[in-house]
Amino acid sequence: MLRKGTSLVLFASLLLLMFSFADADVIKLKFANYYSPTHLNSVIFEKYCQELNKKLAGKAEITYFTGSTLLSATKVASGVAHGIADIGLANLSYTRGLFPVMEAMDLPLGFPSGWVASHVANDFYNKFKPKELNAYHVLMFTTCPLNVLTTMKPVKTLEDLKGQKIRGTGRLGDIVKALGGTPVPIEWGDIYDSLRKGVISGTILPLETMKGTNSGEVLKYVTSAWRIGSVYTFYVLMNKKKWDSLPPDVQKTITEYNTGFLEQWPAEWNKIDFEGLEFFKKNGGQIVTVTEAEIARWVKAMDPILEAYKKELMSKGYKSDEVDSWFKFIRERIEYWKGQQKAKNIPFPLPVTY
Repeated sequence: MLRKGTSLVLFASLLLLMFSFADADVIKLKFANYYSPTHLNSVIFEKYCQELNKKLAGKAEITYFTGSTLLSATKVASGVAHGIADIGLANLSYTRGLFPVMEAMDLPLGFPSGWVASHVANDFYNKFKPKELNAYHVLMFTTCPLNVLTTMKPVKTLEDLKGQKIRGTGRLGDIVKALGGTPVPIEWGDIYDSLRKGVISGTILPLETMKGTNSGEVLKYVTSAWRIGSVYTFYVLMNKKKWDSLPPDVQKTITEYNTGFLEQWPAEWNKIDFEGLEFFKKNGGQIVTVTEAEIARWVKAMDPILEAYKKELMSKGYKSDEVDSWFKFIRERIEYWKGQQKAKNIPFPLPVTY
């Protein structure tokens, strides 16, 4: 009996040892996302991790941390750089100045949709490879849908906006000011009540927020002015040393999966933007169009924002011609991808004319 018992103990110990070695061979990766668990960008990346883990087939495994449980929005970039997380998602606006070259993507350069802007963002990075991102392996970029002006009263001219208090933070606040409005930095959770109480008379945000914040119940007009279209640019970054340590086959699996995912993510953004638009319309909201002559005035009004950005980058050692080349490249890629969106019959939430 003693020998039998000893044999069972040895067998169990051997199995435990085997499983321990097998588990030790699995490369563990931590993915940090600041979004709440129910938001699109949490749900879609939970699926991303699940599907990618299947493809990695036990060679590597991603553990997903959402809702700022590992890193908050402002800490994602530094947290990934220092290895607190191996992979992280956030957007450029949370660390303004940290990725100054890529921030050209957040300027009002005339993005007609998030689908277009997402493709342009990846083209821009692949073309210029800003040194500010050398501490990372870039997995992908995307953008939110187009930021649009939504108001209580119709806005068809710059004069219509003069004096109106519009929710706008960061570069969006700069756009509001350039158009003649008064930017007010209202917190996300206070948008609905601030509109209802008259603290602000409008916002400049994607259409999806009409439903996400219920502001579509209060706001009455959306001004279609894509020629000054701006977006928030999102990134998914990986710690460079961690990436370099991965076996080539694991790197290949991740890269190939991301290529397909780059089409899925902007498509999901587009979907919820349409949901926000429908919510707005069902509550009596109307689309206001701006004449071609008037929109030229709006585009001209953005010049000081672009000049301020150029001046800021020149103070960091970049040349004026260099910054102009970024603007030129972005605008050229906007035209290319706008044509591709039309060719693929992917709908635009708002009219794209002139």
